[in-house]
Amino acid sequence: NDIVRRVYEHKHKLVPGFTSKYNITRLVYFEETNDIQVALAREKQLKGWVRQKKIALIESANPKWMDLSAAWSKDEIFR
Repeated sequence: NDIVRRVYEHKHKLVPGFTSKYNITRLVYFEETNDIQVALAREKQLKGWVRQKKIALIESANPKWMDLSAAWSKDEIFR
């Protein structure tokens, strides 16, 4: 639930799993909510989608697939 910390952990391969295995280093899409149940339900929904539908969602919000976390500062990461 702390996106800055989680992105840092994934970029530095501190979390085993998909992002480490496939060297995922860019955050290209995210959604915000204050409700953990809504977040978990949305995550489950997105994971159930086929790859092409996920790509369409990303490209609708971030057509150049830019790293949305690239401008985050170290102060934000280590707060």
